[in-house]
Amino acid sequence: MTASSPSVLRTNRSYRHLWFARIFTTTAFQMLTVAISWQMYALTGDAFSLGLVGLVEFIPMLLLTLIAGQVADRFERRKIVFICQIMECGVVALLVTASLGDWIQSYHILIAAAVLGASRSFENPTTSALVPDLVDRESLPQAAAWTASASQTASIVGPSLGGLLLVFGPSTVYLISIVALLISAFLILTLKVSRIDHKKEAASMDSLLTGLRFVFKRKIILGTISLDLFAVLLGGATALLPIFSEDILRTGSWGLGLMRTAPAVGALLMSFVLARYSIQNAIGKYLFSSLAVFGLSTILFAVSTNLTLSLVALFFIGASDVVSVVIRTTLVQLNTPHDMQGRVNAVNMLFIGTSNQLGEFESGTMAGWFGAVNATIIGGFGTIAVAFLWMYMFPELRTLKTYYDNSPTIKEGLEGSGR
Repeated sequence: MTASSPSVLRTNRSYRHLWFARIFTTTAFQMLTVAISWQMYALTGDAFSLGLVGLVEFIPMLLLTLIAGQVADRFERRKIVFICQIMECGVVALLVTASLGDWIQSYHILIAAAVLGASRSFENPTTSALVPDLVDRESLPQAAAWTASASQTASIVGPSLGGLLLVFGPSTVYLISIVALLISAFLILTLKVSRIDHKKEAASMDSLLTGLRFVFKRKIILGTISLDLFAVLLGGATALLPIFSEDILRTGSWGLGLMRTAPAVGALLMSFVLARYSIQNAIGKYLFSSLAVFGLSTILFAVSTNLTLSLVALFFIGASDVVSVVIRTTLVQLNTPHDMQGRVNAVNMLFIGTSNQLGEFESGTMAGWFGAVNATIIGGFGTIAVAFLWMYMFPELRTLKTYYDNSPTIKEGLEGSGR
């Protein structure tokens, strides 16, 4: 690791505004997740209904993300994010109205969740594609670390704040979420984007699939994105935390709260370290080492019967995951032409979303078959096995020394896009 140049958060006003916008919007959605789940269960008393909320959010992402990537490459990204956040405010405002009027039904919540999922399908890849619009190439690793810190800060603050505000009813949580989204939308409008040379190629199925073809032709990017998919898919111990808190550690809800917080704290602290001391050399070694730590920490958590040891293991799960996230994000952004950032980031978001959703399903299924402890141990070893397999399948990723892929196809693409 080497000391970074002066903080991009301090020197770059537009990126700073984007960073704060990310905190506000992610916090809002963390709060909404808490309130929507609580209200759905209060209305139905049915655990299956909670699963439906996740499903109706996932389906729009699956159907729309590639289209969203094309939109992000054809139109001004700042305006796309702004429109999405205003639309989200409108949907949440309807939830407030229905809650205060006491006529809200479960299908209202499902419709709202589906529209929010569709909006996020456009917002997320576009926001990621905005970062290279605001930050020079040399500062992208540091920006990735700061972006991770924003997400982790929201992951700590959002659920806690949402839970506290639920004392006053879900409508209060919805109102505060609207305020946070409006602040984020205002910050997005203040961004000064220096490069807006989006290609206006005709919308077609060929153009829609360009991002997928680009990813599958570039070994570095394919290895990076697919590594996230399978590592997270197998190593999703956090989905089983309620079982560990109740049946294994026997700590109850207070222990569950601590265990949910520990990975976020580890991730937040590590993101601050990476913002100050960015990884510039031996990128491949750091990437695969972080996955090994992630897998070993998962195994340690599985076999632990002591809350303190479990919290330490979860802390390292979060910290090692951020190292991997920052490296993968930077690799994708630095090795993608500017006019394809939207489509490639959309593919990345599709892989991430799939791994998160299917990871929870996989963890639950494995726990049902083998028990929570054995399922988590299998997941930890599975992550390590994936790391070794990817080192063999993608040797160029294993031996990567810097963030830049100097293969001719990548260099020509970046030069042609004016990067």
